[in-house]
Amino acid sequence: MKVFTMGVHVLDVLVRPVEAIPEGQGATLVEDIRMTAAGTAGGTALTLAKLGAEVHSAGAVGADPSGDLLVALLQRAGVGTEFLVRRADTATSASVLPIRPNGDRPSLHLLGANITYGPDDVPWEALADATHLHLGGPELIGVDAAARILSYARDHGVVTSVDLLAPGVLGSFEQIEAALPYIDHFLPNEDQVLGFTGEDDLLTGARKLLAAGAGVVAVTRGGEGALVVTADGAEPVPAFVVDVVDTTGCGDAFSAGYLRGVSLGRTPGDAAVLGSAAAALVAQGLGSDHGTFDLAAADAFAATATCHA
Repeated sequence: MKVFTMGVHVLDVLVRPVEAIPEGQGATLVEDIRMTAAGTAGGTALTLAKLGAEVHSAGAVGADPSGDLLVALLQRAGVGTEFLVRRADTATSASVLPIRPNGDRPSLHLLGANITYGPDDVPWEALADATHLHLGGPELIGVDAAARILSYARDHGVVTSVDLLAPGVLGSFEQIEAALPYIDHFLPNEDQVLGFTGEDDLLTGARKLLAAGAGVVAVTRGGEGALVVTADGAEPVPAFVVDVVDTTGCGDAFSAGYLRGVSLGRTPGDAAVLGSAAAALVAQGLGSDHGTFDLAAADAFAATATCHA
């Protein structure tokens, strides 16, 4: 598996646990502060590399210290960064995440350089040599640019997948419709399916995405697991029971596990089981890069761990 993770790259600053922000100039002690690579492209890259894929990231980051750190973190994880472009006039995208004791993660986010990436930055020849393209956050670059990139990949025999960044409340079908015919595997969360399709029912929304051209829709549902919808029907995949420390990066880890499973010839349902296992392993620590597991360890976890009823 030689995969391009293209799109959103973020430097996350995570603080845990945070029950409340101190008033005025007050202070409080915390247990942990970490900085990690993240984003619908960057976070997915981290877990794909753990699972044995050859990973190359493509996107835009600033030519600033935050960008230096983000690139270094990706490289340390074994991710190729030669196709990241550096912007001298724009800051690196970053988030500050005060993690609640139950693992919830409100976010303070800087869009930064991610919104500057476009077709002129795409390494087209290198992309044609990949086996898989995962485009994270296509709504930031615009649906026409996303459709152009995805259609090029498909024309060159590259398996395509997409995950969204925006919350469902900010989505509309027009933001994704033109790209759907070029997406082999669409990996949104439940809120995004409902928001971007305008439907009130998850299965109805997923089927609308299929009807518009997506090959498979694998929807993450947090603690309720995932729902894999194809032309043949819908298959629920339960989440695994773990002690949740932080949900940051769990959706990206699911995408990585699912796509690694697809690359190994597994059915969408079985690929989603690997995705759920990867998400559960990441959720047990702080940040998108948590865990030292590999493919064998993730499969072993999936075979032995307890599922939610």
